[in-house]
Amino acid sequence: MIETVNGNLCVDGVKVSDITEEFGTPCYIMSEKTIRENCRKYKNAIEKYYGGNGLPLFASKAFSCMEIYRIVASEGLGTDVVSGGELYTALKAGFDPKKIYFHGNAKTEKELIMAIESGVGHIVVDNIEELMLLDRLAGEKGKIANISFRIKPGVEAHTHDFVKTGQIDSKFGVALENGEAFEIIKTASELKNVKVVGAHCHIGSQIFDEDPFMLAAKVMLEFMAKVKNELSVEIKELNLGGGFGIRYVEGQNPKDYDEYMRKVSETVKSESAALGLEVPYIVVEPGRSIVGAAGITAYKVMSVKTIENIRTYVAIDGGMTDNPRYALYKSEYEACIANKADKPKDFKATVAGRCCESGDLIGENMMIQKPEAGDILVVFATGAYNYSMASNYNRVPRLPVVMITDGKPRIIVKRETYEDIIRNDI
Repeated sequence: MIETVNGNLCVDGVKVSDITEEFGTPCYIMSEKTIRENCRKYKNAIEKYYGGNGLPLFASKAFSCMEIYRIVASEGLGTDVVSGGELYTALKAGFDPKKIYFHGNAKTEKELIMAIESGVGHIVVDNIEELMLLDRLAGEKGKIANISFRIKPGVEAHTHDFVKTGQIDSKFGVALENGEAFEIIKTASELKNVKVVGAHCHIGSQIFDEDPFMLAAKVMLEFMAKVKNELSVEIKELNLGGGFGIRYVEGQNPKDYDEYMRKVSETVKSESAALGLEVPYIVVEPGRSIVGAAGITAYKVMSVKTIENIRTYVAIDGGMTDNPRYALYKSEYEACIANKADKPKDFKATVAGRCCESGDLIGENMMIQKPEAGDILVVFATGAYNYSMASNYNRVPRLPVVMITDGKPRIIVKRETYEDIIRNDI
């Protein structure tokens, strides 16, 4: 919980200024309490609306480190991973491999072998080449791999072009419209070393409306009925992906995640009955909606530079190396001066990062309290796709992650050092 107490911004009762004094700036700060509460919303919704016949997976590309896998596992969630690195991290954290789903549109042979040997419960196949490679590798290991297919249902989500993934023009998955999805399942049903157990779709990210999810569920169930009727292949599991929106700025009003789950469950049940299908095992993949609003990033203000009649740049000691989303997507954020949190936000600023790059901005025309060098500037809702997308551009060390647990801050990811940066140099 993020709130203002006696003029100071606090996370779960701990002053941000105390955290930065102990751990330095810039740093990511996350609320374990908020993360756990969000996990429980999805877990409880599966229990309530599907009688427990399903599983929420934490989409770990949003934030991947050993401790987050431990937390979501303790809350009874599975996880999805999209690379060998994420899979390795989850396994090292002790995650049950049977509750890991392995995604990705270009998995390497080494990654697939790793998944097979570690006993990953489910591999989400993206394309025909991957299907044939997986069948061969599973056969060589004497295993049968449980698979589903990533399917493009042709449902458009109202979100940024770069994060729309359900339409036919996407690098992900196989399409319904041109018969590609039907043909790949027909091929898979004839192979000896894979077993088709599920169908998966993901229509996009930062979605604030239930209708696209409900339409995607309807389209996918109709496809599952077609496969059953024409191929005698019964798909038992429906993975509806993630994409539930969070609030970044004023005017964004995400609905309660329980409401998403309730409405989609009504569609799943009614369509299943109409199509003569058993209600499938339901999987969802929340990522941003579990960790996004649980995190902030704290920076030190380095300078305030006013260009008369043009703009004011507020330079911070971080930037696109710890949060590239504005540079990539023009993603909007809200910010404040943590040590002046009770003062009015009446100062318009362009928050500029430290990189030698004109596009290194956190935001333009952001309203904050009047800043001075040495102040602590906080950017909200940075728990997702910040640490996980961080880089060493300009050889800037990546930030530490401080988790607030029961009112006490603790390091879950150490700050990188210059020695870490040159570790692999020869």
